[in-house]
Amino acid sequence: MTSNLTFDFTGRTVVVTGAARGVGRAVGQHFRDAGATVYLVDTDAKEVELAAAETGARGLVADVSDTARVNEVVERVVEESGRIDVLVNNAGILRDGVLWKLTDEDYEAVMAVHAGGTFRFTRAAVPHFRRLGGGRVINVTSYTGLRGNPGQSNYAMAKAGIIGFTKTAAKELARFGITVNAISPNAQTRMIDSVPAETLERLTASIPMGRFADPSEIAGAVAFLASAEASYITGVVLPVDGGISV
Repeated sequence: MTSNLTFDFTGRTVVVTGAARGVGRAVGQHFRDAGATVYLVDTDAKEVELAAAETGARGLVADVSDTARVNEVVERVVEESGRIDVLVNNAGILRDGVLWKLTDEDYEAVMAVHAGGTFRFTRAAVPHFRRLGGGRVINVTSYTGLRGNPGQSNYAMAKAGIIGFTKTAAKELARFGITVNAISPNAQTRMIDSVPAETLERLTASIPMGRFADPSEIAGAVAFLASAEASYITGVVLPVDGGISV
């Protein structure tokens, strides 16, 4: 389907975490197509450089759970481009297991990347947003953060935390012209590709639209929340999930 709405991000700088593939890469591509200077951030050096080369973005390697490295990335972005206008916190990992079998390491790793990475990158970007007189933060949460999912107590806790963080940050930062929103996507990614066929069939049947989104469909929602048209929207969690959360 051809889009009827296009956004112009010429002169804007966008940072996307977890951007070597899937939704993050699609988001980066969308912003590049809209004229933005885009930085793709990921722990996988080879994949993020490939994604950057293919999308026309710039690739940076960083572990979002590392405060020093997060600060270095944000400072480099501002040094090179002179600004940061949009931050998309998409980085995430899975360490699944039923509650009584999850280790401290499984719990800490998931919390550090999902919740911790969202917190660290947003904190690092805020002074630069304030200097510019505004900014956009879009966090990626999950249906699991609202409803839970067996075998993912650590993931659900982290994603629920992102929702609380989004609403709190939105209240704190609104007076500076900074909006903070979240999306709850349901896209066809490597995570979905790894699901056993029988389980995948059941999951697909539970989606009113009968399919998972293409990552590009998620990117369109992110671009809207980052656009001038969304200047009076903050603190919301936008489901982009084909109706599964209805």
